[in-house]
Amino acid sequence: MSKDPTMEVDEDEEARQVPQKDEDDDAEDSSSDDDDGEDNVYIPGDKLEEGETLTVDENAYNIYHQCSLGPPCLSFDIIHDQVKQDYPLSVTCVAGTQAAKVTANNIIVFRMSNLNCVRPRDEDEDSDIDEPEEEKPFLKMAGIKHAGCVNRVKYTKIGPTPVAAAWGENGTVGVWNLTNVLSRLDLPGKEVYKEETTPLQAFSGHGTEGFALDWSGTESGVLASGDCNKNIHVWSPAEGGVWNINSAPYSSHTRSVEDIRWSPNEKSVMASCSCDRTIKIWDVRAEPSQACMLTQGNAHFSDVNVIDWNPSDPFIISGGDDGIIKVWDLRSFGGISDPVATFKHHTSPVTSLEWHKDDNTVFASSGADDQIALWDLALERDTEAGAEDEKLKGLPPQLLFIHQGLQDIKEVHWHSKISGLIVATSHTGFDVFKTISV
Repeated sequence: MSKDPTMEVDEDEEARQVPQKDEDDDAEDSSSDDDDGEDNVYIPGDKLEEGETLTVDENAYNIYHQCSLGPPCLSFDIIHDQVKQDYPLSVTCVAGTQAAKVTANNIIVFRMSNLNCVRPRDEDEDSDIDEPEEEKPFLKMAGIKHAGCVNRVKYTKIGPTPVAAAWGENGTVGVWNLTNVLSRLDLPGKEVYKEETTPLQAFSGHGTEGFALDWSGTESGVLASGDCNKNIHVWSPAEGGVWNINSAPYSSHTRSVEDIRWSPNEKSVMASCSCDRTIKIWDVRAEPSQACMLTQGNAHFSDVNVIDWNPSDPFIISGGDDGIIKVWDLRSFGGISDPVATFKHHTSPVTSLEWHKDDNTVFASSGADDQIALWDLALERDTEAGAEDEKLKGLPPQLLFIHQGLQDIKEVHWHSKISGLIVATSHTGFDVFKTISV
C-alpha cells in the first residue's frame, strides 16, 4: 500500500488479441506482399513471427481498465452494493495482499472511479497527447493491517454491517468489520488510510492454513471455511455479534479442501472440492460425520481446484489442475457419473470459475496459462462457416472470448449490478473489462 493510489495503465504490457508487425518490417515487406501489416486474429498457442507483437483490439471491449494496489492480491471480492451504474462507472472491491514482507500485509478496500468506455485511438491521432485530467480513472484505497498474507477473502453484509472473512496463511480465519474503511473511500484526496484493529472474531481451530471460504447467500452470516488438512467448519451467527463454530469438522474429504460454495437455493446445502479429486454435496443439518450426501468420485484427473453453482439451474461447474472444465447435472450427480459437458481449452490448471450473475448459460474461467475465457453453453458450432474460419475450428464452439495479458491469474468475478463486467486479479494487478460478447 506504499504505492501512489492512482490508476496505472501499462501501455506496453503484453496485450490481448491482435498480433501486428513492427512498422519497419511492414515498410520493408510492403512491396512483396500486399497483406503485410494487416491485423490477424491470435489464437493462444500460435507462434508469433519475427517482428510480431500482441496488441489489444480495443474494438472488442466496451470497458477496459487496469490498476495496481502495490503488492499482488491472491484473492478479492466485489462489493456489489457500492457501485455507480451509469457512465463513468465506479467499482468497489475488497482484496487481501500477498506482500513479500509479512508485516506489510493488509485487507484493502478500494474503489476504481471515473471508468469510461473504451475509446479506440485513430491511426492519425497523436499517442503522446495526455488524457484530460477530468477523464482519467481514479483509484482510492483504505486498509486494515493483517497478520501475514491473505489466502482468500469473501465479502457479505450482515444487516447494515459490511464484513469480510479472510483466510490467513497463519492458519487463522477472521471476520472483519469494513464500515470504517469503506467510509474513507468517500473522502476526497489520494491519501491511503490504514488502521490497526481486531477482527470481530478469529478462529484458529483449523490448525493449518486453507483457501476454501464462502458466505451463504440464503442465510445471513453463515460462513464455511475449509483447510489443507481436509476439514470444513461451519460458522453460525449467535447473539452478541459472534459466531458458533462446530468443534467437530466435516471431514469426508481425504486431502486438502480447495473450494466451497453454498447452494444458491437451499440454505443448508453446500458443495466442496478437493485435491482428492472429488466433489461433495453436504447437508449441514446433519451431524458432520453423516452430512455428506453425495460424492462425485474421480471428478478430474488431478486436484479439483474450483467449483461454482449455477444461479438458477441444477448444474455445478468444476475446474482442475488438469486444465479441464466440467459441467455436472445435479439430477444425476454422484458415484462416477459423467459430466454433461467437458471443455479442454486451458493448457494449465484452472484457477477460477464463476457463472454469470444474470445469464445461466454463460460463465468465465481463468487458468495458469494466463488466459481468461468467456463461455456460453447455448452456442453450437456453425456448420456453414467459411474457409476463413478454418483456424477457429480447433476451439470449442462455446468459447466466446479470450482475454490475455495478465500473469499468474488467480480469481475472476462478474459484477452483479453492471451486467457483463468482469474484475480479475493476478500477479500483475487488476483488470476490469466488459467485452462486446457478453
